[in-house]
Amino acid sequence: MPDIDWRKFIHSDPEVLLGKPVVKGTRLSVEFILGLFSEGWTEQQILENYPTLTKESLHAVFAFATECMREELLYAIPAEAV
Repeated sequence: MPDIDWRKFIHSDPEVLLGKPVVKGTRLSVEFILGLFSEGWTEQQILENYPTLTKESLHAVFAFATECMREELLYAIPAEAV
């Protein structure tokens, strides 16, 4: 899939969810959508349950998260003692 310009799909407005990044035209935050995936939801389940979303907007969520992670300083997380 070609690179997606997440700016077409994701924005932040201080009047919506305290400025959290959301999918344009919704009150669905990037954090919420990523949380659904982390709980095991599939792309199809999300699209069926939130019909205002599109495949492109879901891909934009990942593109946004990827860009945010590139700008973060990451630290090694030690493995838990067994």
